Amino acid sequence: MIHYSCESFYNIVDGRTPRVTSIAVRYLSSAQTKSFSIHKIAEVRGFSLEEIDLNYDSLEKEMLDEFFSFMEAHRTFSWIHWNMRDISYGFEALKHRAIVLGIRRPFELPDNVKFDLARILIDLYGKNYADHPRLPSLLKQNDILPKNWLDGEDEARAFEEKEFVKLHQSTLSKVSVFENILVLIAENRLKNKSSFADRNGIGPQAVYESIKDHWLFVLVSLIVGAILSSFIGYII
Repeated sequence: MIHYSCESFYNIVDGRTPRVTSIAVRYLSSAQTKSFSIHKIAEVRGFSLEEIDLNYDSLEKEMLDEFFSFMEAHRTFSWIHWNMRDISYGFEALKHRAIVLGIRRPFELPDNVKFDLARILIDLYGKNYADHPRLPSLLKQNDILPKNWLDGEDEARAFEEKEFVKLHQSTLSKVSVFENILVLIAENRLKNKSSFADRNGIGPQAVYESIKDHWLFVLVSLIVGAILSSFIGYII
């Protein structure tokens, strides 16, 4: 699972891509999380939190350089994300930021190992599986109460107020939430507002037979099924 936090693109008027503040990658097999953040880089380099803004470009460049090296080393892994699809927010945005900051030829992850959880949910349950915005609605339906979660407006405010630690904690929280959703899908326990019978006019057993061989259903089942035997628990 991967997620990242960045400057709000809604507040940018000069057309540049948003600055990245932190990235979190969570291993489904062990529930361990690898994180990259400007405030961690700043601490290693001896900068105070107040000095981050004055050295942002160099800190962001070092963070992204570290991340792309990590990504290249894990290029054969399955990378599950939420709407990381374009230059506004996604792998392309991270790559562009790296190039802008002077990183030559950052590693490009193959598309065949990227899986968008937001699209997987639509393919499995239909567009009406949750109210808009879908992710917060889905969490509410399933009684998932994540710690340190910031919505888009709160993240924008945190960036403006230079609360980089808070942004990092929110990023960590979100990859944990995505893992939680995957487990619920695999166990067929994800509560949602969409019904296969309602959408297709067929019964539950027929629906199961029609989707059990779907590559998305198989992918999620394999990924989570492989870890459930050793998966003890997780904290959100």
